[in-house]
Amino acid sequence: MHGLINRTIQGFFSDTRGEMLWREVAERAELGFVEFEAMLSYDAEVTERVLRVVCAELNLPLEALLEDIGTYLVSHENTEAVRRLLRFGGVDFVEFLHSLEDLPDRAWLAVEDLPLPLLELCEHAMDHFSLTVRSQPLGFGAVMLGVLRAMADDYGALVILEYFPASEGSERIEIQLIEAAFAAGRGFELGARAG
Repeated sequence: MHGLINRTIQGFFSDTRGEMLWREVAERAELGFVEFEAMLSYDAEVTERVLRVVCAELNLPLEALLEDIGTYLVSHENTEAVRRLLRFGGVDFVEFLHSLEDLPDRAWLAVEDLPLPLLELCEHAMDHFSLTVRSQPLGFGAVMLGVLRAMADDYGALVILEYFPASEGSERIEIQLIEAAFAAGRGFELGARAG
């Protein structure tokens, strides 16, 4: 597993629960270290072990934890660069949805060897979409559910999202757009620097 993914799990837990509790997670997961290196690769079993320990610590099922991590990626001040990468996808939530299929290519420009899932958007009507997430290991669909919730808030859109877990190697999210400009979204300027 790419170290950036493991580092994200570490960042989520450290930023939301504190560094001391993260150290306990690292010890209970028998990592032998405290910090993941973002540019290294780790055995998938290490990632699975950490996720099991974090789920137990937070008393959450895996899908809920992964959704929370997706929300964290967009909404936490320490992950502003991810939010900026996503906001370059469009001026409103619908444009953002249409940009999702290009997300792996945009991320590749920043981190060449980061394995992101294949994303396929289907527009059933002007207000109804489905996003199919194909990845190994499965679970990125739940992360994308959190990302979509946070991005809808970021754009000020009111949406209903329904997650369908793994089926035949893919996950699906149904997206119902209730109102594109329901609330004022978070400010975003193209020329502003993250930091």
